[in-house]
Amino acid sequence: MYDRILVATDGSEPAQAAVRHAVGLAAATDATLAALYVVDTETSWLTVSKADVKQTLRRVGERAGENVLADVAARASDGRVPVETALREGVPDEEILVCADEIGADIVVLGTHGRNGVSRRLLGSTTERVARDANTPVLTVHTDDGPRVTTQCE
Repeated sequence: MYDRILVATDGSEPAQAAVRHAVGLAAATDATLAALYVVDTETSWLTVSKADVKQTLRRVGERAGENVLADVAARASDGRVPVETALREGVPDEEILVCADEIGADIVVLGTHGRNGVSRRLLGSTTERVARDANTPVLTVHTDDGPRVTTQCE
């Protein structure tokens, strides 16, 4: 059913729930798990020196990303799931979509923070944007009530 599963993570609890689900799905389908961490270097909202801030975001984000990806690799290894990891920088939803296409992902697994109301309208949702624009099915994992499947309609 699935040969390659992409899970994007930022290390948050919802993302960790998505990782757990993706590892289980990969184990059940003998798929390879591709784990992605995106260092968000989008600075359009800043009014200070973008170059300095971007460099700091990159340095801190890369360290955090390496730790998060090491945890995913360990979890996959424990489940005897082949895993590949990638660390990218840019706008998270855009990088997730590009990565999914580049690796030929059969499904993308993402956690959702469950924001609603004003915070959702102001901050947007990476998961929502990926689900809307992906060329492959997207499985969203909610920490409160389990996974929900979102698919493309043509």
